[in-house]
Amino acid sequence: MTKKKLPLTGIVVLDLTNVLSGPFATQILSDMGAEVIKVEKPSGDDSRNFGPFIKGKSSYFISLNRGKKSIVLDLKNKKENIYFKKLLSNSDVLIDNFKPGTIEKFGFSSKYLSQKYPRLIQAKISGFGETGPMKSFPAYDMIVQAMGGIMSITGNNKNELCRVGSSIGDIVAGLYAVIGILIQLINRNTTKLGSRLDLSMLDCQVAILENAISRYSVEKRVPEPLGTDHPSITPFGAFKTLNGLIVIAIGNNKMFARFCKIIGDENIATNKQFINNNLRNKNLTKLREKIEFILKKKRMNFG
Repeated sequence: MTKKKLPLTGIVVLDLTNVLSGPFATQILSDMGAEVIKVEKPSGDDSRNFGPFIKGKSSYFISLNRGKKSIVLDLKNKKENIYFKKLLSNSDVLIDNFKPGTIEKFGFSSKYLSQKYPRLIQAKISGFGETGPMKSFPAYDMIVQAMGGIMSITGNNKNELCRVGSSIGDIVAGLYAVIGILIQLINRNTTKLGSRLDLSMLDCQVAILENAISRYSVEKRVPEPLGTDHPSITPFGAFKTLNGLIVIAIGNNKMFARFCKIIGDENIATNKQFINNNLRNKNLTKLREKIEFILKKKRMNFG
């Protein structure tokens, strides 16, 4: 039986990326059908040393690099550069997440690549982009989470900030990289020429701050962490029951009225303090007390 043709079948991606942001992006491209050739430094991708391990191999590395082809090249070695150039001549996309200026030291500047391989799409992920004042600085997920503002709205209060549990600084950059590469591939169908993507992890973090940006723009107050609660929608968070927590997410008045009926107190929905989302938002503490009192009084278990 012939394997189903995937959208990126026939596209070759030359992958110089390391650890998470880049490998996450190229894994998605591979899942879409692209042939991904992972070029590793002589010591290997750093994530090969991240546990847990399965029969001596990193499950972290495997989860991000399954299905890719792999080759070890020392790009500092001019002889091995010859092999890299052969790979370039057959590739549609080149992606790296080196610190800006690194690949240029190996003799592969953007100008050189554009002239030598005019159809090649160049994609780069870095901490702060290739043109900004911090372009020479490296970055890890934790750094861009802190600088990008996502940590300032994550946690229970402003004195106990938390890193988002998943490496969202890397993952979001990888997702934006995939979007950019797909756009570049579509554009190449028309122009017949490659193009260049310069992606900053910090920019990506700011881009996903969502309503925190709009709230600051309107209210001129720095948003603070709210635990599980939502800053604009109520009730929308975790509530205590007799045997643990239950998550309640209600986005409109109709849903709120149905919820109140289900828990057996329809008067809450008609209470002047809670008749619309804006008032529920302002009176969250009182509403939480009422809801949790009812859940415990009626001995509602959700385990």
